[in-house]
Amino acid sequence: MSERTGGKRWTPPLRLRRSGPGWAAQAPTWRQARPALIAHALKRASARPSGNWFVVGASRNVRAGGRPYGRTVGGVEVVLWRSDTGDLRAGPGVCPHLGAPLRDSRVACGTLVCHWHGLALDGSPLAGWDPYPVHDDGVLVWVRLDRVGGEEPTDRPAVPVRPATGSGVDTVFTAVGRCEPQDVVANRLDPWHGSWFHPYSFVDLAVAREPQGEEDDAFVVDVSFRVAGRLVVPVRAEFTAPEPRTVVMRITDGEGATSVVETHATPLTGPDHAHPCTAVVEATIAASNRPGFALARAAAPVLRPLIRRTAGRLWRDDLAYAERRWALRGTGRFPG
Repeated sequence: MSERTGGKRWTPPLRLRRSGPGWAAQAPTWRQARPALIAHALKRASARPSGNWFVVGASRNVRAGGRPYGRTVGGVEVVLWRSDTGDLRAGPGVCPHLGAPLRDSRVACGTLVCHWHGLALDGSPLAGWDPYPVHDDGVLVWVRLDRVGGEEPTDRPAVPVRPATGSGVDTVFTAVGRCEPQDVVANRLDPWHGSWFHPYSFVDLAVAREPQGEEDDAFVVDVSFRVAGRLVVPVRAEFTAPEPRTVVMRITDGEGATSVVETHATPLTGPDHAHPCTAVVEATIAASNRPGFALARAAAPVLRPLIRRTAGRLWRDDLAYAERRWALRGTGRFPG
């Protein structure tokens, strides 16, 4: 017997999938996944401005009163911490005195104190140390590195539109691969591989719409997320690339509409490095208009590890895809 909530008939979030073709019997997608189309989508994304902003990690990983957080971006050591009021601070991760790694230092009353000789940094220029512009969007922290980016700087990064603050459950997964950011972005701009490469997560995938021009760059995909056995969650999702190192998947219809998965590719090594490394920082912000979703928000500490585990399984495969792409590009044999 169905229920009504707010005048609407209640429907279960899960669907029982009809028996469909097995993995080998599903319709091939290689003709639709045209190398030139994917390459053009990548080129279009690469031409968009980033303002020299790079995603460093999860906002909750840089805690007030906690230890400093370090990351190498484009070959540059960066250190982040919070002041005693919770404001984010960032700058070079190398102490200007004798080169100590500031990521291993301590924060005392909001001041970063070098553990070699006690140089105290409050986020202001001192002794040759100059801060970097930094932005905390509530889920991720960004740092602006003008020498690494080489573009016209902007005051803020291009943060994708997300569900209203406090309405969703957010978590961040990070992994590192031996490839360049473009290889990660190209992977995400190829939706056709989903049900072939990740059959444990995606079934019945069909690209409903390809990009229609320079201004309209969205891939629209109908897909079912596999939960267990024949239980699935069918949705329509849109993939866009708002800047060179970011691809956003937004659920536009179905369960969890407005939820987003942001994939950010941050270079760890400098340009032309013989063995480039890229960090995949993926933020998932899940939302739902179901009344019961308040329970999911309350259970966020339990859900976050589960979401990260799911992302980890997908990226174990997708980083192999990106690394393979980089390796073939290095030999000149990549077809795209």
